[in-house]
Amino acid sequence: MKKKSASPAGGKRSKLFYSGRDCRAYDYMGAHPLVQDGEPGYLFRVYAPEAEKVSVMGEFNGWDREVDYMERDEQGIWEKFIPHVPEYAAYKYSVWAKSGDVFDKSDPYGFHAETRPGNASKVFDIEGYEWSDTSWMEWRKSHLPYSSPVNIYECHLGSWKLHEDGNFYSYRQLADELVPYVKEMGYTHIEFMPLTEYPFDGSWGYQVIGYFAATSRYGTPKDLMYLIDKAHQAGIGVIMDWVPAHFPKDGCGLVEFDGSYLYEYADPLKMEHKEWGTRVFDYGKVSTRNLLFSSAMFWIEKFHMDGLRVDAVASMLYLDYNRQHEWRPNIHGGRENLEAIDFLRLLNEYILTDHPDVMMIAEESTAWPMVTKPGYDGGLGFNFKWNMGWMNDMLCYCSADPFFRKDMHDKITFSFMYAFSENYILPLSHDEVVHGKSSLIGKMPDPYENKFGGLRALYGYMAAHPGKKMLFMGGEFAQFSEWAYQRGLDWMLLDYPAHKQMQTYVKALNHFYLETPQLWEQDTDWRGFEWISHEDNRNNIIAFRRIAADGSDIVIVVNFSPEMQEVYRIGVPFAGSYEEIFTSDRTEFGGSGLSNGRVRSENKPLHGQEQSIRIQIPRFGVLFFKGKPRAKRRTKAEIEAAKKAAEAQKGKTSKAVAKPAEKAPAVRPDGEK
Repeated sequence: MKKKSASPAGGKRSKLFYSGRDCRAYDYMGAHPLVQDGEPGYLFRVYAPEAEKVSVMGEFNGWDREVDYMERDEQGIWEKFIPHVPEYAAYKYSVWAKSGDVFDKSDPYGFHAETRPGNASKVFDIEGYEWSDTSWMEWRKSHLPYSSPVNIYECHLGSWKLHEDGNFYSYRQLADELVPYVKEMGYTHIEFMPLTEYPFDGSWGYQVIGYFAATSRYGTPKDLMYLIDKAHQAGIGVIMDWVPAHFPKDGCGLVEFDGSYLYEYADPLKMEHKEWGTRVFDYGKVSTRNLLFSSAMFWIEKFHMDGLRVDAVASMLYLDYNRQHEWRPNIHGGRENLEAIDFLRLLNEYILTDHPDVMMIAEESTAWPMVTKPGYDGGLGFNFKWNMGWMNDMLCYCSADPFFRKDMHDKITFSFMYAFSENYILPLSHDEVVHGKSSLIGKMPDPYENKFGGLRALYGYMAAHPGKKMLFMGGEFAQFSEWAYQRGLDWMLLDYPAHKQMQTYVKALNHFYLETPQLWEQDTDWRGFEWISHEDNRNNIIAFRRIAADGSDIVIVVNFSPEMQEVYRIGVPFAGSYEEIFTSDRTEFGGSGLSNGRVRSENKPLHGQEQSIRIQIPRFGVLFFKGKPRAKRRTKAEIEAAKKAAEAQKGKTSKAVAKPAEKAPAVRPDGEK
């Protein structure tokens, strides 16, 4: 075991901790390997300012809470060096409260944990993993997500696939199977549902007891590092759901940690989310701020995460969230949680200042303004937000019978009105395919043969709509059953043509998206979009342009109706030919095979455009056209002037001494020559 330094509890490190602005408290708190007086062991530190006494008990001392008492500094950090503690040894802190009660607690800063139903922390050296993703990390710095393609595959590791005996795939097995699958399917990122340690499988990871411990369900922390490393080597980014809004009341966890309300609100009108059965963090407390600031930074720096999706932000922002009458107003009499707002601004400032190339994503379900604007401008400082309004409108629209959609046309047009007010991600997440909501394919109206066409239309429209993309696992092959965390996805559906065709479609659509900068270069800018037609509610059809940074564009037509349009005219921005470069109606996708090929524009103004094209639109069709301007005919005077200019240039060239151009050095994506 190599020697590691350990800052004294009264040193500069503890002063930073007590300021409530420590973003790397994991380097100081918890259990760290140390050689002291020539003896290898572990140094344990825990914050419990209201405790009468604290000890470390574990497999190394027979779980005897009377053996290894800790020493306390003046402000409440307890410390103990214990020699000859083996790695992976389980331990807890015994905390004596002033009331006389004794609590056996997991380490709030522990790096590893027992597999449920066990709930002790485990001694683990988090250092020493040899990363092989340097090229990815360098590439990421020069490819910020705002003007890059982002297409996320959301995944619950415990139910993506299971072994035949019902056991989980390990982190390393997932590296071998999940990563190649995501790469082949054309996604840019994987988003893991929470991997911070949690006791109850049914919480899906959203009730956390270990904010620094990768869940041991699938292996060790370094096994997770291996999975992320392999994703990066394949060019796939990794995002994790992270839960700073609340924590469970399991006795081993953060709840009333030292006999006081160390991490949660003491006020009973703020303390709990009764609907969830969880405690609410008090964001004004040093203990909470250090824990959460450090946890976020830990996953980004130690595990090379490319982003965090911050869960349940709305529940943090509003003091009356899911509380009808029993809630406490802020000091100004309002419903805003001022401490949480300040916490979120600081969190995003700390993370994005040190790591401007990562994604801090808010799952914020209300109309809170300026979520993705900087804190110094009055925003919350995130750089992306889930577009829940788009998701709700689209699922409402797509689940309606097409006959009634003419009266719901605003559901597919309204989102364009605010598409650039925030930096948005369009989410079709796990929350929409559980608890009786039905799967995505199940939401599509009957008859059966229309369901697949309707889902293709939704996915094609999503790819064309401004904003980054996210789809929950199973949606790519139209899983009919709702997602259930206890079992794997229904991969056997791929033996049926319609489901295989849907997977083929999603794969082709994803790769088309990657190769088409018009669909992502200006996702956060009004200049990246222009309406062509938004008024045809009777036929459930819209048409619009997406525009790249260089001004090049593509024209998209979406038909949400089961009726084919044999003759349909739309306006186009210039005279020329328009080639259908992608369609959802290919036979290999389950469509009819109708294709427009290349069509010429006509001098018939329509939809505010000087030119128009006449096309066929298949039922549930999503069509992408790339225009080529018609060459302008030159006048005789222009031709003569060009000839004279060419002759003059030829004379100059013959007199000049030729000098070979220097060859520009090749530049790799990671910036190295």
